[in-house]
Amino acid sequence: MRYPSRLIEAKLLERPNRFLGVVDIDGREELCFIPNPGRMHELMVPNAGVYLLEKRGEHRKTRYDMVLVDYGDIMVGVDSRLPNTLLAEAVNAGRLNDFRGYTVERTEPVFHDSRLDLVLSDGQERVMVETKSCTLVEDGVALFPDAPTERGARHMRTLVKALETGRSAAVFVIQRGDASEFRPNDGTDPEFGEALRRAASTGVETYAYVSDVSLRGVEIREKTPLRL
Repeated sequence: MRYPSRLIEAKLLERPNRFLGVVDIDGREELCFIPNPGRMHELMVPNAGVYLLEKRGEHRKTRYDMVLVDYGDIMVGVDSRLPNTLLAEAVNAGRLNDFRGYTVERTEPVFHDSRLDLVLSDGQERVMVETKSCTLVEDGVALFPDAPTERGARHMRTLVKALETGRSAAVFVIQRGDASEFRPNDGTDPEFGEALRRAASTGVETYAYVSDVSLRGVEIREKTPLRL
């Protein structure tokens, strides 16, 4: 996924709420939208280098979306809306062995009590997919979630129900390149961890992928081990 325009470099001043940031752009104070409900405590620190994408829209309250954080020697993608786009792109391009031969049939399908992200099809079999964005990495271990998510646990239960229709999968897209494995973050949300393990034991497929993240865009790179 390539960014549609050049990113704007800025410095984070504060995060008044989950979805709003105050940034400094060349000495000018501006508001930006942070498209991620996670805590991201390790990323959202004063004076952190961030990158913004200019957005126009009649009903927008801010002029910019925050898309990247410069975290030491790596870039971290913070747009939690992006993983389903990244996965769809990789699947349609045939880059993922786990979904080889499949293409995206539908996006945002409603199933039982949830809206999932994708339906994949190979012409005969379908896969119901829920993607999750992961930004937290500690000592090489990617952890999800970084804040309690009742919705996330519900999605795992919905994926179990989706097995009635064929395959179903939970896919964790790690929006950074420094993770060597993935684990559920039981210390933050044990309910989600239990729901994920129960889903996996029932037959829901679970995958985690690291990404190449740069000022040009974000792309799923390779699968990393998932430890439940």
